[in-house]
Amino acid sequence: MSVAAGLDIGGTKILGVALDPDDPDTTLAEVRVPTPEGEEHLLDAMAEVTTKLGEVDTLGIGIAGLVERRGVLRVSPNLPGLRGLDVLGEMRRRVGRPVRVHNDADCAAWGERTVGSARGADNVVCVTLGTGIGAGLIADGELVSGAHGFGGEAGHIVVDPSGPPCPCGRWGCWERFASGSGLARLGRDAAAAGRLERARQLAGGDASLVRAEHVSQAAVEGDEQALAVMDTFARWVALGIGNLVTLLDCSLVVVGGGLVVLGDLLLDRVRDAFRVDVMSPEERLDVRIVAASLGDRAGAIGAAMLGSRAGE
Repeated sequence: MSVAAGLDIGGTKILGVALDPDDPDTTLAEVRVPTPEGEEHLLDAMAEVTTKLGEVDTLGIGIAGLVERRGVLRVSPNLPGLRGLDVLGEMRRRVGRPVRVHNDADCAAWGERTVGSARGADNVVCVTLGTGIGAGLIADGELVSGAHGFGGEAGHIVVDPSGPPCPCGRWGCWERFASGSGLARLGRDAAAAGRLERARQLAGGDASLVRAEHVSQAAVEGDEQALAVMDTFARWVALGIGNLVTLLDCSLVVVGGGLVVLGDLLLDRVRDAFRVDVMSPEERLDVRIVAASLGDRAGAIGAAMLGSRAGE
């Protein structure tokens, strides 16, 4: 039996899994460790996690940021200070196995396509609504990586040039409106304007401390003002999804990330707004918007499956 290892490298943790590529529904081993600071410490920790997963034949790595096709991490928002790191070369040297390196959102998309909500689908957009927005694009059964390997950075499509500044250095990126941070900003603005009393209570009475979870909790409780904020937020989410579907003509959109715990309270609103934002909605009645199913394991599973193709 061949064993494939996959690592998902985040700002706070490294998650590793081992699985049989011919039976990816079954995880053979799983290891989680905190993400250390510094290049050498990070690479050593990644090698250590791989070793703890047991005897493996291949290694796939998903890491947040711009990852070149040759496996070099150019820059990462979640791992400050890492620039131009040859992840592929360094990990090959450390583990002595075939290695592939991808953006973490690409890996999550591949995981969902392999054993999750997008299982078997050939034209898919996977969007992760977290602090920012990650996206993985699959067209005709393959990841869309682009000329440099940077394809899929949907969170940094500009939707409002006069909008708020983004950590990427530009203004009005989609993730400034449609991520957890975007929902928090909408909530703070509403609370500062004298609305969203319940969310402000959950934040200890301080409008400036309102976060996405406070708005979400108030919405779950049925608070009308919180539901109105959720309507606005869903409109921003749908705007980006509509643009992606118009561009890629995919038949399935998988939405992941922490905000998916809201379920249909959010997704039904996104589905309704999507029909306004996509070109020719009457021609796309078969397009589905569904929740991701693998949680935080999607990236590691996808990385393992992509790593099993190393050398192809």
